Amino acid sequence: MRIVHSETTKARRARTELDGGQLVPPWECPERVDMILAGLRQAGFTEVVAPAEHGLAPVLAVHDAYYVEFLASCWDDWRALGREGEAIAWIWPTRTMPGRRIPRCVDGRLGHYALGADTAICAGTFEAAMASKDVALSALAHVLTDGGPAFGLCRPPGHHAAVDQFGGYCFFNNAAVAAQRALESGLSRVAILDVDFHHGNGTQQIFEARSDVLFVSIHGDPMTCFPYFMGHADEVGEGDGAGYTVNYPLPEGTGAEVWFHVLEAAKARIAEAGCELLIVSLGVDTFEGDPISAFRLAGDDFLEMGRRLAGAGLPTLFLMEGGYAVAEIGTNVANVLTGFEQGSAGAK
Repeated sequence: MRIVHSETTKARRARTELDGGQLVPPWECPERVDMILAGLRQAGFTEVVAPAEHGLAPVLAVHDAYYVEFLASCWDDWRALGREGEAIAWIWPTRTMPGRRIPRCVDGRLGHYALGADTAICAGTFEAAMASKDVALSALAHVLTDGGPAFGLCRPPGHHAAVDQFGGYCFFNNAAVAAQRALESGLSRVAILDVDFHHGNGTQQIFEARSDVLFVSIHGDPMTCFPYFMGHADEVGEGDGAGYTVNYPLPEGTGAEVWFHVLEAAKARIAEAGCELLIVSLGVDTFEGDPISAFRLAGDDFLEMGRRLAGAGLPTLFLMEGGYAVAEIGTNVANVLTGFEQGSAGAK
């Protein structure tokens, strides 16, 4: 298992998140990276390599150019106004105020490009997002050239980032960037399997009208769970992409028996679609102790998750998404990768 990590992914250290009507320290923090690295070392994954730099072209292949420019300049524009706090959106286009023009001021642009008020932009955000994308692409390069699996320790995560919006701690959609690069490298169809507790709304939005990427997500029912406005079972793709979006929304409290039953259905759909590469958006916030999620997977269930993912029989790229029980996140991630290696060895 190739492990790819960059210390630059920790350059973003936001201080504020709007949660329950209060500004609190964000659940997504640099310490998550340290705990994952410690868990990997303890499990025997001791070789960690740095990514190569891949520039902006892969980002611009899936994200709007004006959005990318906004992310690059937002912090400096915000600070130029003499503001001490972090850049947080506070007004948005709405159903009755559709926002057909992008404002020039940073406050208006924040509202245009932000999904919600949960995610601040601070010093180091753009640099960390660039490094996170490089981690994903370098891990992908290993899978494509070597055929063996790889884990990209991405931070910030990516699956909530849409073509031209950020939120849910996500700025560039790492899985989408990697999938597009894989297609440009000659593959015909790629599967993105999102196992994070929260629906990957950004990944769905990027690919919902395309048939070369199959997006499959197992997540908390958006009727009660973030991001609320996408991820229902009847969202199956549009136009050429009809049938290539597959959503499995599950109720709060879902445990391993039901979750693994749905995982097998997801694997069957991936096999049916003839996908040549599996990208796993690996969120471990399905853990029973996660503070902002509501599934009930135990630590050992992540070993089984890895074994079952190996059963898909595809070249596999794991990219880190969510998981906020920081004390356990390293063990849970390591269990998935260990289980995958066990499952792969058993299949030989």
